[in-house]
Amino acid sequence: MVNMPTPDEFAALQRALAEATQRNAALSGELRVTRTERDLLKEQLNQFKRQLFAAKSEVLGTHQKDMFFNEAEAEGAAAQPAGEEADDNRVEVPAHKRAKRGRKPLDPALPREVVRHELPEEERTCPHDGAELREIGVEVSEQLDIVPQQVRVIRHERVKYACPCCDGGMRLAAKPPQVIPKGLLSEAALAWVISSKYLDGLPLYRQAALLGRFGGTQMSRNTLAASVVRVGQSVQPVINAMRDQLLEAPLVFGDETELQVLKEPGRKAQAKSYVWAQMTQASGPAGSGPPIRLFAYSPSRSTQTARQLYAGMRSKGVLMSDGYEPYNAVAAEHGLVHLGCWAHCRRYLNDALQALPKDKRGPEQLPAQFLQLIAQLYKVEADARDAGFDTATLKTQRSERSVPVLDDLERLLLTHLHGVLPGSLLGKALHYMASQWAKLKRYVDDGAYPIDNNPCENAIRPFVVGRRNWLFADTVAGANASANLYSLLQTCAANGIDGYRYLTALLVALPRATNVDDYEALLPWRIQLDD
Repeated sequence: MVNMPTPDEFAALQRALAEATQRNAALSGELRVTRTERDLLKEQLNQFKRQLFAAKSEVLGTHQKDMFFNEAEAEGAAAQPAGEEADDNRVEVPAHKRAKRGRKPLDPALPREVVRHELPEEERTCPHDGAELREIGVEVSEQLDIVPQQVRVIRHERVKYACPCCDGGMRLAAKPPQVIPKGLLSEAALAWVISSKYLDGLPLYRQAALLGRFGGTQMSRNTLAASVVRVGQSVQPVINAMRDQLLEAPLVFGDETELQVLKEPGRKAQAKSYVWAQMTQASGPAGSGPPIRLFAYSPSRSTQTARQLYAGMRSKGVLMSDGYEPYNAVAAEHGLVHLGCWAHCRRYLNDALQALPKDKRGPEQLPAQFLQLIAQLYKVEADARDAGFDTATLKTQRSERSVPVLDDLERLLLTHLHGVLPGSLLGKALHYMASQWAKLKRYVDDGAYPIDNNPCENAIRPFVVGRRNWLFADTVAGANASANLYSLLQTCAANGIDGYRYLTALLVALPRATNVDDYEALLPWRIQLDD
């Protein structure tokens, strides 16, 4: 016979069961938290591995592009019309233009040295009748030849004059002013050093070795560095004139990137500093001037720095930037139309998709759905660019094709915004999109507005590539000089001007400039270049 528990024992069992239930619930909660943290850490690990080892391109795979853009065509091609049999032996090939085969001709602007190959005198006789052969033409082929770098010394001799009758008439011929008085390097040599570093990414210690190999003289890297800094400081008036032109433009792009400065007062060598980029595709109040690229060094990424850089910007202009908060303050202060960057949204969503296992990156995934809709927005832009539409036609195309896609994106965003973990890559991407939505959809209001900030990121890319070679700036003066010289050379590149020739002409004329008009005449698109 089983003994029934006493009331006290029954109560104790109930308390034990309740405690066990509570512990189980607590452990279940801890397990859910642990699993969530594990998933977030795995996602971060996959993201870091992709940043280190995977391709940096954000271009979608071929199968995804076909799915995004040609879904109806693909399904229609797979289906067979009624009463028609499939022919597996025939494939329809779309029409296309094939690139012309063969070697591209060499630049006709390059100087030519003609080398004639003639028959010896004894071979200029006809083997049939013995008549002398006459020249009827030439068969031409060309090869590219390179003349190695030549280092020379320019010896300046200032002639002295004296009166033969007295001691009071001595005179000395003047020497043309130089950008670096008593400098060791000529204007052409300075231009070569600067363009080699900031256009070709060649660090100064390698240039010193090259100069030693070419000229047999060991050049100190410190001498080169000091000369570059002096030139970078001397061109500041030209940079100021370029900034005035840029801030008057109707549309300005803005971005920033990191720079390490070793000897910065009050900061560690490992501290992050920044180079701010500003650019416009068309400068001047009417937006019809040449493109400008400007870089400026700053130890911080603060709102105060942004206000200083954009001080004087025209009211009711347009600013394109990413979602960094200081740009909002600049836009509010100057009453600007602030545009958001769709490329940033796409990048964050692509990171969320790529963090998934390869077999889970199908079109049914939420990041893929967003990317599909964003791809449709870019398809509108690509079609308009290929067709050469003007801004009015592009605005019409955006109203007809892009606005419905934006509506679909907004509905999808509102549906899933609070259904994903905020700390996940997808959660961060969706919250970024939600916070920037008003700026992101604004580009359809005008055909002159860009869809993203890619032009500014492309302008920064040469700086980033060069930074991988020279790694850091030694001093604040060097960082400011580098920003100024990058501004000049990248503006030259944007205008199709040879940076080396421009710097040579600029450094010759700069010491003679005394007023604003003189400095404006030295802008890359105005200066007279020597042939």
